[in-house]
Amino acid sequence: MGIHTFFTSLNDLERIIRAPGRFKFEEHNVAAHSWKVSQYAMFFATIEERAGKEVNWKSLYEKTINHDFAEVFIGDIKTPVKHSSPELKEMIAKVEEGMMEKFILREIPDDFQGVFFDRMKEGKDGTIEGNLLEMADKLDQFYESFAELKRGNADPEFAKMYRIALKKLLSMPLQASVAYFRDTMLEDVMAEETVIDIKDITRQVLQQ
Repeated sequence: MGIHTFFTSLNDLERIIRAPGRFKFEEHNVAAHSWKVSQYAMFFATIEERAGKEVNWKSLYEKTINHDFAEVFIGDIKTPVKHSSPELKEMIAKVEEGMMEKFILREIPDDFQGVFFDRMKEGKDGTIEGNLLEMADKLDQFYESFAELKRGNADPEFAKMYRIALKKLLSMPLQASVAYFRDTMLEDVMAEETVIDIKDITRQVLQQ
């Protein structure tokens, strides 16, 4: 019971594999994903600050580090299933929220519960920090699918994941970050050789 249970539950995030059910050359767990998302968000927050935006860094780090903790309870659901309909996505979010609430009430000491309720709530909330979280989260999907295509994985699901992630990244309401991603990072991405030609996919998405 207590904060000890919360700390020991963090180990479970290392055993939850992302994009389950597909052959992958590189397995990625939720704990590593959360760390990478924090790194991506930190970089793009720097871009936004340089463009004159004000960033609440404390809020940003809390959102990115904690955004997938609820997967301790339900695991990582396959992306095509999770995003197959807005209704299903909302239902899954409600299940996660309910289980997170019960966990906090059961395991977190009373004097820390308010802090945990604030830190563990949905982070993609329309604030600049929430948008940075969403962009960073999608960038990790982008890089995970890219890594499989680069390693020679011809499963069309990874090309689909790459395309979906790319579209989302280019549509984010973070003008400076999107411009840097589009004009600088994508040039380096397209210079790489992949089993399914991501140059063609990228150009198609950019022309849409």
